[in-house]
Amino acid sequence: MGRNTYSVGDSVVLRADLTRTAAADRTCRIVSILPAAEHGEAQYRVRFGAENFERRIFEHDIDPSETASPVQEHGQAASLDGKPWFKPLSIRTPK
Repeated sequence: MGRNTYSVGDSVVLRADLTRTAAADRTCRIVSILPAAEHGEAQYRVRFGAENFERRIFEHDIDPSETASPVQEHGQAASLDGKPWFKPLSIRTPK
């Protein structure tokens, strides 16, 4: 199973290829971490600043030489002030 190198909120730079040229803005932000792919590679859901949709990328799509090394913040991405962002008891459903 792939080990997630990056966490939610990290900014990463994607590799240049046929769809992403070196001159284009290739910086995006990780929105969520997806389960590992069939072959065990880590997957991420990312969003570019100028787009209103998200994309799925693999670990090999990230250019580690241009991406700043991820900073591990003791679970800061998963919770804010020690509280989970998702509160299932606060969800109300119609009767």
